[in-house]
Amino acid sequence: MLERVAVLSDVHGALPPLEAVLAEPDVAAADLIVLTGDIAAGPQPVEVLDLLAGLGDRVRWVGGNADRELVEARAGRPSPIEVSNWAAGQLRDDQVARLAALPTAVTLPVAGLGEVLFCHATPRDDEEVVLVDSRLSRWAEVLADVPAEVRTVVCGHTHMPFARLVDRRLVVNAGSVGMPYGGPGADWALLGPGVQLRRTAFDVDAACARVAAESGFPDAAGWADEYLRSRHSDAGALAVFGPRDGR
Repeated sequence: MLERVAVLSDVHGALPPLEAVLAEPDVAAADLIVLTGDIAAGPQPVEVLDLLAGLGDRVRWVGGNADRELVEARAGRPSPIEVSNWAAGQLRDDQVARLAALPTAVTLPVAGLGEVLFCHATPRDDEEVVLVDSRLSRWAEVLADVPAEVRTVVCGHTHMPFARLVDRRLVVNAGSVGMPYGGPGADWALLGPGVQLRRTAFDVDAACARVAAESGFPDAAGWADEYLRSRHSDAGALAVFGPRDGR
């Protein structure tokens, strides 16, 4: 049984916010760090993967749609997202192999929460959209195949943190470390015995300057300004994602 688990989702190849979260005392002291996908698709993919791989068995990896798309882009099936195609070309073969082998979900016992299922978007699909205000019938459909003993589901994908009950089952979205919607800062979650949604502040100006200087991505400065400064509000993101939720 794990006493404390730190959940980091949607790092998106952004090294400064990842370093800030890993420096948090509660992350350093956690029994395990679980990555819930979209790890490397961004301006510093090699550096992010190397840093996380260096943590060894302290990290459990789950793949997301952006990780899958990096592997596909490397195999000659380009992504519509420019930074993903660039990132795919930067990765070493061993990093591509690691991403290709990632599971779509893992289930782990966490103190106070029992069996917890970790996935990227939903347990059945790595790019399906569910939101904090999704109707219960939609949640019932998405979670229909989750085993009854799993009473907590933890995900990411939409870059907006929340925790809500869904017919006696707790659903947690850890938000995004590297591309938060709704305000600057690196979002993550701490599990055990309850759930804490956390946000780590970092020097955004310095982080943007560093990404612009250290990344070879042609529009690294623009990417950092848009995403590390969190130019997208949660209200705007909900409006964009809403139709994909079937509403």
